[in-house]
Amino acid sequence: MEKTYIPKGYSPLLNLYDTQKAIGLLKRLFEDILCGALQLRRVSAPLFVEASTGLNDDLSGVERPVSFDIPAAGRDAQVVHSLAKWKRMALYRYQFSVGEGLYTDMNAVRRDETPDNLHSIYVDQWDWEKVLAPRDRNREYLMDTVRAIVRSICTTQSTLLTVFPRLTALPAVSPEVSFVTAQQLEDLWPDLSPKERENAYVREHPTTFLMGIGGALQSGRPHDGRAPDYDDWSLNGDILLWNPVLNCAFELSSMGIRVDPATLDNQLAAAGCDSRRCLPFHRMLLAGKLPLTIGGGIGQSRLCMLLLGKAHIGEVQASVWDEETTAACEAAGVVLL
Repeated sequence: MEKTYIPKGYSPLLNLYDTQKAIGLLKRLFEDILCGALQLRRVSAPLFVEASTGLNDDLSGVERPVSFDIPAAGRDAQVVHSLAKWKRMALYRYQFSVGEGLYTDMNAVRRDETPDNLHSIYVDQWDWEKVLAPRDRNREYLMDTVRAIVRSICTTQSTLLTVFPRLTALPAVSPEVSFVTAQQLEDLWPDLSPKERENAYVREHPTTFLMGIGGALQSGRPHDGRAPDYDDWSLNGDILLWNPVLNCAFELSSMGIRVDPATLDNQLAAAGCDSRRCLPFHRMLLAGKLPLTIGGGIGQSRLCMLLLGKAHIGEVQASVWDEETTAACEAAGVVLL
């Protein structure tokens, strides 16, 4: 996909203000449905964390956090990239029991993101995390959780259609999830790039959960980068849906069963991140003090894009765009918020 690609003949299904009304309804609906499906409770979350805690998400390890000093506190802080590790610490502090979980609105700034149709330097997602029993730390539990999230998306879409009939022009999200591993995709298409493999598979399987992201495949390269200190690379994945407007695979959620002490030990070593062992979060996890959990992030703007049939993420969120993006959208009659 080009940096900014507006399909020929594209026209929004909803006008500017109806889009705003639909975004508000969609978010309220999905939050309530997801909470019921996964037994989650809402909590407040930080916009920034202390740099010294190790709680910020390192993503693929190369992104620079927005950092600033707090003179009154004598501390340095970082705007969050995500809340992957913070949520697990929150479950510990709230003393949630097995089967209970939390969700929160996560707002982040990713300064090194390359903006395009799907990416912005501003990130908004529902971050959720749930306490696991040791017996549930397996692929079957992960797959059942994915199915529950997909059902929540389908129910939300169905309700939206009753309020905004114009959205019936979009195909319904398939509730049938196809599960595949990153290694299986590499075996099928060894000469394609990871994104090309995703497009080839999801075109035929419009609701897919791609598993096993972060560790090296048989080629010696990972399918995609993942920080070593939250997901278990053998028990994680991405929810990918086929986007009929952009004609491509569309990542909606990154999620997984989180590392236990043994897995964290192995993944820190494999990633060359042994220096993190001395950070407060990592010390607690290695000592077995934090609960076993499953969790992830579900893109709010991404879900709005998909269910409202938008071609550019700037149609459903306010951000800052480069001149090339702004010009391309103006030329196509696309209004960026």
